[in-house]
Amino acid sequence: MENNNLPLTIETGVWRGGHIQGIALDRARGHLYCSFTTELVKFDLAGNVLGSVKGFTGHLGCLAMGEDGRVYGSLEYKNDSIGKGILDLLGVENEVKNAFYVAIFDGEKITERDMNAEKGGVMHTVWLREPTEDYLAEWAENGKTQKHRHGCSGIDGVTFAPAFEGKGMRLLVAYGVYGDNEREDNDYQVLLSYDPAELAKYEAVLAADNIHTSGPERAEAKYFVYTGNTTFGVQNMEYDSHTGDIFMAVYRGRKEKFLNYNLFRVAGKQTPKTEVLRGVGIEGKTLSLAKTGLFDEKTGIYTHEFKHGSTGLLSLGDGYFYISEAKSENGEYSSVIRLYRYTGEFKPFAAVEEK
Repeated sequence: MENNNLPLTIETGVWRGGHIQGIALDRARGHLYCSFTTELVKFDLAGNVLGSVKGFTGHLGCLAMGEDGRVYGSLEYKNDSIGKGILDLLGVENEVKNAFYVAIFDGEKITERDMNAEKGGVMHTVWLREPTEDYLAEWAENGKTQKHRHGCSGIDGVTFAPAFEGKGMRLLVAYGVYGDNEREDNDYQVLLSYDPAELAKYEAVLAADNIHTSGPERAEAKYFVYTGNTTFGVQNMEYDSHTGDIFMAVYRGRKEKFLNYNLFRVAGKQTPKTEVLRGVGIEGKTLSLAKTGLFDEKTGIYTHEFKHGSTGLLSLGDGYFYISEAKSENGEYSSVIRLYRYTGEFKPFAAVEEK
């Protein structure tokens, strides 16, 4: 399907499960998938609803289309303010176990509205030990109890990208990072790398009474990208084969020593370096930002600015993107998914207009 056959806009209509978090496109079948926090919705490219999935009491975030034709997303279960807000929205009174998953949806089985995620093989999940342990971590420092290693608030951004080490495609999962201005160990974006074939060995049905721990012992690799602090880390992450880079859309940070823009690019073709992490004091594998956009000499950070992208960023691979323009009012959530052209400038996207 060529871009000249793609609509300039796709309107999602109104949903009440939470604001839009991510988008994925099955170009071969002409299906668009949107995460509305507590439900996954499947559309055709005219914006008609083909089906939806409910039944999970966690936070469904960024989405990515796998080479196997399935939709992958980040799924958080946690008892912080975000998790409790989701339970309130769903009218669930019980607390949930803190756990983080890759959710995998079989789009071909999503054939009607309000399907149950626990039934019919619609959704499987893989537990991620590393972010769960980092989120729960506590340690003593300077006479105080510190929590959440690397500022980990869970996970959100996901994308498939060529492996930085080895061959083949990898699923990259980005941490959410608490925007705590009083600490210095939360100025990196943390990316975990997984081989999709390995993840498949651990797939299990996630049920309300079975918050399972079926998952790999560790990620294949753990990378750190120095961006300066953000508010809740990478919201949407997208590999773009046109530039070869990985785009990361974030909510702005608030530390005064950083410029605090909201879009970063990880250079795609690079060999990770082992360095002592700033503000952390331990060694880690680091990835460099692409040398594009605005350069801040004080921090050494390259950055971009764009008002959309944190609720859905989707590369079409030829210099074009679908980007979510989210709306919310009185508990009703919607989005216009708009076609944009990559420009390479500081504000790197321009809306495609009618010819």
